Amino acid sequence: MKAKRKSLSETEETHTTTGGNGFGFDSSHYELPETNTVETRVADREATWDEKYRWKANKTIFGEDQQQQAVKDKNGKKKSKSERMVEQEEKRRRSEILSRALLEAAVAATDDEDEEEEDSEVVKMEDQLSLSVGIIGAPNAGKSALTNFMVGTKVAAVSRKTNTTTHEVLGVMTKGKTQICFFDTPGLIMRSGGLPKSDVKVRVESAWSSIDLYDMLVVIFDVHRHLTRPDKRVVGLIKQMGSQVNPKQKRILCMNKVDLVEKKKDLLKVADQFKDLPGYERYFMISGLKGSGVKDLTQYLMEQAFKRPWDEDPLVMTEDVMKNISLEVVREKFLDHIHQEIPYDVEHRLIDWKELRDGSIRIEQHLITNKVSQRKIIVGKNGSKIGRIGVEANEELRSILKRHVHLILLVRLK
Repeated sequence: MKAKRKSLSETEETHTTTGGNGFGFDSSHYELPETNTVETRVADREATWDEKYRWKANKTIFGEDQQQQAVKDKNGKKKSKSERMVEQEEKRRRSEILSRALLEAAVAATDDEDEEEEDSEVVKMEDQLSLSVGIIGAPNAGKSALTNFMVGTKVAAVSRKTNTTTHEVLGVMTKGKTQICFFDTPGLIMRSGGLPKSDVKVRVESAWSSIDLYDMLVVIFDVHRHLTRPDKRVVGLIKQMGSQVNPKQKRILCMNKVDLVEKKKDLLKVADQFKDLPGYERYFMISGLKGSGVKDLTQYLMEQAFKRPWDEDPLVMTEDVMKNISLEVVREKFLDHIHQEIPYDVEHRLIDWKELRDGSIRIEQHLITNKVSQRKIIVGKNGSKIGRIGVEANEELRSILKRHVHLILLVRLK
């Protein structure tokens, strides 16, 4: 029997069962809003005409002022046959002149078009510059938000929860001849003395082992939290990374979330606290979420690029990147809507990915838990939790991927 379609305004969502072992979300059961395509925007737009723009155009092209145009409009109410013929010929002549002027304006290159042409110009391999950048820091320092802002699209899940990132995520920014690849690593957990824990999970061990693989290392910390609730582990991480110069790698220190600090002079106190660390080339004060100071940071990184071929095609969003984005978007919504103690050991898998003939994408992901109680929390009453997660994730994926998405989420036991 065909499932009843429900609107987003309804308070309860239905749940889908598969084989008795899973409860989930299927976007085909919901009436999702239409995507804002070019066609719908053009169709919905009403034609408007502002008289002042017509006067300005007539003055620029035909040399007529506003008073002359008003007199012509007043005298044009009653005309003889010969006058009307003359007027039609005049309209034809004016139309030709106007068309020519519009064509010349259309083909004239603007500054923005010049910049676009420069960005889209094929760069020869021998002229290419590239840089690999690792972004590292304590849990919840804002690494994912900074990566997303610099790359220009969502490549890493952003959440108020700690330890959101469970693996390295690659984001690519290409400008002119320069390409920068960003690696967002899991938050590093430190002992009070500043040494890595011996019992950290594989993802954290991977973060430590990958530090030296990057050309540039960005060490980031939450300066607002540092001022209100200082954490010895964070201080230990900052000092350990900047204790000595690494001849094979440049390192910079980023004080993030400066927008949350009310007294800006407090930022100078923090900068003074870490000024004597020789391992850092530069210090930056930024807001990864709002973008403050990120432009200067981006410019600095571009200046550090090496002359070598790019690693990624800048004009293509590969299927691997799209798959990764789909996982990150769902994970972010998952963390936003589960307010109890988050079961970080929930296994999140991409099960199926199909690009259909109509251009849409079918995405099936599974959230696999060890306990029935965890599954109940994720599913929610009558499927309300997983329903909200699915609807929000589906809408965001359609916005990012610029196409219709059929999203299926299944919560099941191992």
